[in-house]
Amino acid sequence: MQYFTEILAPYHLSVLSFIVAFLAAILLGIGKAGVKGLGVLIVLLMAFVFGGKSSTGVLIPLMVIADIFAVIYYHRHTQWHYLKKLLPTMFLGVLIGVWVGNDISEVLFKQIMAVFILITVAIMIWMEKKKVTDIPKHWTFASGMGLLSGITSMIGNLAGSFADIYFLAMRLPKNEFIGTAAWLFFIINVFKLPFHIFVWKTLNLETFNLNLLMIPGIIAGFYIGVTVLKKINNQLYRKLIFIATVIGALLILIK
Repeated sequence: MQYFTEILAPYHLSVLSFIVAFLAAILLGIGKAGVKGLGVLIVLLMAFVFGGKSSTGVLIPLMVIADIFAVIYYHRHTQWHYLKKLLPTMFLGVLIGVWVGNDISEVLFKQIMAVFILITVAIMIWMEKKKVTDIPKHWTFASGMGLLSGITSMIGNLAGSFADIYFLAMRLPKNEFIGTAAWLFFIINVFKLPFHIFVWKTLNLETFNLNLLMIPGIIAGFYIGVTVLKKINNQLYRKLIFIATVIGALLILIK
């Protein structure tokens, strides 16, 4: 235990804090394997250890590493035309997030975001129950989801809910859903790195070295996630994402 404490000393972490962060890394691996809805819990755990804004810098390299595993594993299922619709406004959303990130109240922002997620999910559930099979085709839907995903991705690493809603609306099968999301977030998270390093200064050599200690957690989580996903069919997968998204939004509200 003393040896482990000495390893963590440069990072000003207790053993308990590292265990919590390592658990978040495992959950991140599970989530990137396709088990959706864990994003809010991951963010909460990392914020508990490192604080709100600082945790975004610690988390972003871990997300890129987990994204690489997801891209490699699910690459063949990627639907590139959906990325072309989302990415332009998602890039813009990240830039807006960089700009307002220091000024807006994080609590107020997350509360507004949670309400918007709940309203959108309610509409999606209504469409499911009414057996509405029409896919939203107007450019404003993809652009709006992309913009919201970009803003929330930069400020709170919580873009997953909006992206999930979009892919659900497009009625993507399970593997295509995961493969397309994998490339989407890999591209966006790499795009965000320079802003964390040079603008917000939440990422430095010390936090990067700490990330290296948590890579085994990502690997273990990704293996667990892939194993679990093989047992879930497309219909159940859609229901689980709906449930996880609602729970995540509620957690944001009461945080």
